[in-house]
Amino acid sequence: MPLSSLIARLPYPSPVLQRTIGIAAVVTQAGIGVTGSVVRVTGSGLGCPTWPQCVAGSLVPVQHPGIAAINQWIEFSNRMLTGVVIVVAALAVLAAWRIQLDHPERKRLVKLAWMMPAGVVLQAVLGGMTVLAKLEWWTVAIHFLASTPLVWLAVLLVKAFGEGDEPARPLVPALGRRTLVLLTVLMWAVLIAGTTVTGAGPHGGDLDTHRLAAPIEKLAQVHGGLLVGYLVVLAVFGLTLLRGRTAKRIWQRYAWVWAVALAQGVLGTVQYALGVPEAMVSFHVLGSALVIVATATLWTGTRDRGPVRSRTPATPPERELAAAN
Repeated sequence: MPLSSLIARLPYPSPVLQRTIGIAAVVTQAGIGVTGSVVRVTGSGLGCPTWPQCVAGSLVPVQHPGIAAINQWIEFSNRMLTGVVIVVAALAVLAAWRIQLDHPERKRLVKLAWMMPAGVVLQAVLGGMTVLAKLEWWTVAIHFLASTPLVWLAVLLVKAFGEGDEPARPLVPALGRRTLVLLTVLMWAVLIAGTTVTGAGPHGGDLDTHRLAAPIEKLAQVHGGLLVGYLVVLAVFGLTLLRGRTAKRIWQRYAWVWAVALAQGVLGTVQYALGVPEAMVSFHVLGSALVIVATATLWTGTRDRGPVRSRTPATPPERELAAAN
C-alpha cells in the first residue's frame, strides 16, 4: 500500500493542532540549542566521549574512569532530547502531508515541514563531528549556527499552516523590504560574531578543549558593534513603516523585536561585566533564539499570501478532483 494511502487514513489535523505542531517545532528547534549550552557551561561536552555511543561499548552512560557520572548524564540527556525534536518534526511532516492530500496546492507547506526532519539529521551529523573533534571551538560554532535557520524555518512553518498559497504580497514599502533583508543579514552576522566570543571564552565544554586564540575583548566589541548596527537598521525600518498605512499587527511585531533585542543586548553586557557566569550563558543563548523568532515573525508579518483554504478536509468532489490531478 502506498505511503500516501496510509497518511490519508489519518484524521485531518484541526487548525488548533496545526498551530500547536508549528509552535512545538519552534520551541524544540530553539530549545535544543539552549540545552546544548547547558552541556557546554557545565563542562559536559565530552561526558559521552564517543558517537553515536555514549562510551565505547555502551549507548547509555556507564561508569567510566575520568568522566563524572553527572557530566555523562547531562550530555546523554541532551542527546535524548533530540528524540523529542524528531517526534515533533515527524508530526509536522505528517500533518502537512495529510493536508496536501486534500489540498494539493499546499506544496510550500510540505516543503517547510520536511525542513524539520532534514535539519535534525544535519544536526545529528554535526553533533557527532563536534564530539569526534573533541569540541574544537569552530565545530561547536558550526553546530550552533546550523540550528539558527531551523528556528527561522519553524517560524515560517507556523505561519504557513495559517496562510494561503498565493504569491507573497508585500505589506510594507519597497525600501522597508530591502531594509528588512539587511536587518536579517545583520542578525546572522551578530550570531556568527557571538560564536567567536564563545570560542575564545571560558566555557568550552571540556577543560582540555582548544580555544580560539584571539583577544576576547576585541571579539566582544565586534559582536556588540554588530548588535548596535542591527538596532540602527531596525530603527530605519521603523521609519519606513511611517511612509505608508502600516497594519497594527506589524507595529506590534516590530515592538517585540525591539523589546527582545534590547533585552538581549543588556543581558550580554551584564554577562560580560560579570565574567561570563554559567547560568547567564544559557539565558543569552535563549535570548539569541528569541531574537531569531521575533525577527522571523516580523518578516512573515510583512507579506500576505492570501487566506488559508485548507482548515477543513476537502469535500468528496474536491477530493476526487485532487486524486484525478
